[in-house]
Amino acid sequence: MRLIGRNDLFLLVGLTAALFTVISRPLGRVVDYAREIDHSWDLQLVPALVILAVVFIFHQARKRHESHAHAVAAAAEARQADVRVAEMERLVNFGKALGESLDQSAIGVVATQQLPALAEGRGAWTMALNGTTWHPLAVVADRSVAECETAARKALEAGDASSVGVADDICFPMMVGRHPVGVLGVAANPPPTDHQRVVLTAAAALLAGALKNAELFEVVHENSVRDSLTGCFNRQHALEVMDGELRRARRSRLPLAVIMFDLDHFKEVNDHYGHLCGDAVLAAVGQRMRTVLRGSDLKCRWGGEEFLALLPETATSGAERVADLLRRNLEEHPVRWNVSDIQVDIPVTASFGVAPAAPGEIDATAIIARADAALYRAKANGRNCISTAAQPEEAASR
Repeated sequence: MRLIGRNDLFLLVGLTAALFTVISRPLGRVVDYAREIDHSWDLQLVPALVILAVVFIFHQARKRHESHAHAVAAAAEARQADVRVAEMERLVNFGKALGESLDQSAIGVVATQQLPALAEGRGAWTMALNGTTWHPLAVVADRSVAECETAARKALEAGDASSVGVADDICFPMMVGRHPVGVLGVAANPPPTDHQRVVLTAAAALLAGALKNAELFEVVHENSVRDSLTGCFNRQHALEVMDGELRRARRSRLPLAVIMFDLDHFKEVNDHYGHLCGDAVLAAVGQRMRTVLRGSDLKCRWGGEEFLALLPETATSGAERVADLLRRNLEEHPVRWNVSDIQVDIPVTASFGVAPAAPGEIDATAIIARADAALYRAKANGRNCISTAAQPEEAASR
């Protein structure tokens, strides 16, 4: 708060004049006394005092100037510190959001949302490398995906530099160890400062770690829901998928069917040829299921030598054709096994039960129970055949 304003200036001048009037006579006496000392001792006291006063005033002015310069520098450093803090907050938020992203699509959403701020308004893009295939994670720049891929390839070909200039972009390779997992690109105009390059290098490192974590999470998840021997899903995951597919079929009013089959006389294979041979047979069955069934069909090892297939958008007649195709495929492709250096063919047959879902049905266990009952009827009818369960309303009418 200012103590003296413009309107008080006249009062200040008056007070100064009054003060000078009050002390002028004593001040004159001091000056006269100083002159007497000059004459008595042959000294130059008054000029010396004047010089000292001038030097003192000059010294004070310089100190004030230096203090002002230090204040300006401190303010500039404070502003820079605020900028650094803001950048660190953006990086921390970026890393936190990436840590919560467990797949590439989620990582792409985070990159799309936060890269513009990290690039400070520049156009930015990032491409992920899966083996030899490039996938765009985020493109928030005036670039096509093909241009981004070309720039990413050239950046990796340039070597181990932390940043590489490619055409109109500056590229930051995303590395895990010494293995590239992608490239982050930023528009080269305006040229980023050294500190901005450090921030973007850190962002590329965060993206690389997130992509690797997503890959590992996918591997762990796949291992947790798949049977390692056959490559089919396990029972728990199959039930979860069936629940979702049944609800979807109910909304869309599309048909859905379940196939259960059990390998015939599988215990005899284990007893006669050993469990390693039995494992080879089970692995071959899983491979045959992947060959015959669609990619959208659920393939599950239900337990032991029993398997289940869920066929979305498939009516009863279509499910019966698929079951027969799989039955014949198993029968026509015996498993080759080495017994005492002699190759023998292990015949593989299976009994099948087919159960269509009733319109609007959402109870997975009820459909599986009908398919299982049909499977046992197939076994009772001589094995290596197909039996179809009636829909609930048909069964109730009998």
